[in-house]
Amino acid sequence: MNTENVVKHLRVLWRTDRIIADIRLRHLAMGLGLRAFAALIAAFGLLMLELSAYFALVQMWSAIAAAAILGAVNFVIAAVLFVIAGRAPSGRDIEFANEIHDASIEALQLEARALQAQVSGAVHHPLSTIVPVLLPLIAIIVRNLRKTAKESASSPGEAGS
Repeated sequence: MNTENVVKHLRVLWRTDRIIADIRLRHLAMGLGLRAFAALIAAFGLLMLELSAYFALVQMWSAIAAAAILGAVNFVIAAVLFVIAGRAPSGRDIEFANEIHDASIEALQLEARALQAQVSGAVHHPLSTIVPVLLPLIAIIVRNLRKTAKESASSPGEAGS
């Protein structure tokens, strides 16, 4: 396991999550603004259509029946608009960001598996992990002991001279 790879993959994951969130936020904000404006225009247009339909229906039926029919038509129109507004965004940028996100998750999982293999190898064969660390330490200790032995051997010789 390489910690640099883990950090790199975590940065990529964090950045793609930010990109995905930004794309979704922009989509929602733009969609909300356009929907609000469209709703305002539609409300005025629907009010005029309602008024004209009401006057036309009052001539054929009673005022109560005309109002009930127009209310049912309004509910159907509102349901259709909610279905259209609820559609998910279909863009290449969100798909690309999701692919990068998935790839970084896979890379992190591979790094975690490598760490798990190293840990289980260290548990099963502890000398294989200790020996690479101990050899340089033993060499340093031997050098220091030789240096100390030379210094202690030369010190009594200097005092006796």
